[in-house]
Amino acid sequence: MGTPMPETALPDPKRWRALVFIALAQLMVVLDATIVNIALPSAQADLGISEGNKQWVITAYALAFGGLLLFGGRIADLWGRKRTFVTGLIGFAGASALGGAATGEAMMLGARALQGAFGALLAPAALSLLAVMFTEGKERAKAFGIYGAIAGGGGAVGLILGGFLTEYLNWRWTFFVNIPFAVIAAVGAYLVIREPAGARNRSPLDIPGVVLSTLGLVALVYGFTRAESEGWSDGVTVFMFIASAVLLAAFIAVEARVKAPLLPLRVLAERNRGGVYLSLGLAVIAMFGLFLFLTYYLQIVKGYSPVKTGFAFLPMIAGMIVGSTQIGARLMTRVPPRLLMGPGFLTAAVGMLLLTQLSIDTSYAGVILPGQLLLGLGMGTAFMPAMSLATHGVEARDSGVASAMVNTSQQVGGAIGTALLNTIAASATTAYVADRAAGASNPRLLEAQALVHGYTSAIWWAVGILVIAAGIAVAMVNTRGQGGAPGAPAASGDGGASGAADEVKVPVIAH
Repeated sequence: MGTPMPETALPDPKRWRALVFIALAQLMVVLDATIVNIALPSAQADLGISEGNKQWVITAYALAFGGLLLFGGRIADLWGRKRTFVTGLIGFAGASALGGAATGEAMMLGARALQGAFGALLAPAALSLLAVMFTEGKERAKAFGIYGAIAGGGGAVGLILGGFLTEYLNWRWTFFVNIPFAVIAAVGAYLVIREPAGARNRSPLDIPGVVLSTLGLVALVYGFTRAESEGWSDGVTVFMFIASAVLLAAFIAVEARVKAPLLPLRVLAERNRGGVYLSLGLAVIAMFGLFLFLTYYLQIVKGYSPVKTGFAFLPMIAGMIVGSTQIGARLMTRVPPRLLMGPGFLTAAVGMLLLTQLSIDTSYAGVILPGQLLLGLGMGTAFMPAMSLATHGVEARDSGVASAMVNTSQQVGGAIGTALLNTIAASATTAYVADRAAGASNPRLLEAQALVHGYTSAIWWAVGILVIAAGIAVAMVNTRGQGGAPGAPAASGDGGASGAADEVKVPVIAH
């Protein structure tokens, strides 16, 4: 019972300074998922990237990041979170420099794949460092509140920064901007972070698990990405989904049998964490779809510039910050997580519902602004306890893979959201034009109306997905027996140690 006590009874005195550098690194990784989107047309023209290959600038990053996350989480547990974190930052900076200096298509795609690979090292290490450094209830709530706001709002920050850099400097700066972020975070982390003793998992690496999980996740992400451009009935798309199902099933079978699994099934089997991974993944599906459609709507239909489009997302960021740091963080130690997550996702659904009213002449102040505020407020309130609960009660040796599963659910959710909702929007747009083309007196007006109809059709689906996420959170995230329920499955035969850790950590999800 004495093993975990020093970690929790004597917290790192520099932990709040460490949080600054962890948050900076997380912001860099999250905004990089969207910052390149706005710069893509300029980069495509400069580098001569073909129309057929332009999606690979986005896909190369998503495949490497999504496919290697579980491996990255396990490396953090094995090699040490601080070392993995700093290595990931240095590698990400190098890959960003390569992307900014790209002279052709191959160099750009290689740089994006490297960014994704180092991001897969960095992201789980960042979240698992928080999990092992902040164990007292109120402090953990505040730390995860800040982290949750950044994780939720970073994509919108990427749109603002990407628009500004592309419009006033050059698309290459959407890559170069990562270098100061990464260098400051790496130096700060090296000097300040002190990882708790005895938190590593030195079991041998599960090579079959690494291969099966990486190939299975890459096939899944690529399947959804290809479906967006080639359709759901495309032969390669269908093959990728079948291959993914077979590989991931084989992965689970292997993990149940090996002595030192890449992803211990005890991490997934615990009801609270399962509910968090599932509801977070669904919420991200809805949110990524909205980023996509609102960006198109503001630029194509309303004629906003890239910078103005970025700033139009500010209310969502403000809502996320307030929801995460002022509502979620203040209530997390008093209210069961499901009573923050469920209402949070429902509030976001109400915001989405407002945005189904978009038309070609919709007022920004009357519909888009309040819709974004509600969406941000709800997501911020729900994300923060979800991220905390996903790593709560996990043995320190498993915190890397538990953190990687949070990132995996978000990454896969983002890929599904972009493909699924974009396909729904495109189908609705085509049907709208087909129904009205014969009697149209103004083809350009019809085109704009059809686009908006497509966006709102997809946003209705996003509303439904958020309602399902809320239902899953309320039904599956069960906080009874809070001293043991979240942590019990992680005991793995070391009941005393796990119990001691849970005694200290109980306030994290106390009523």
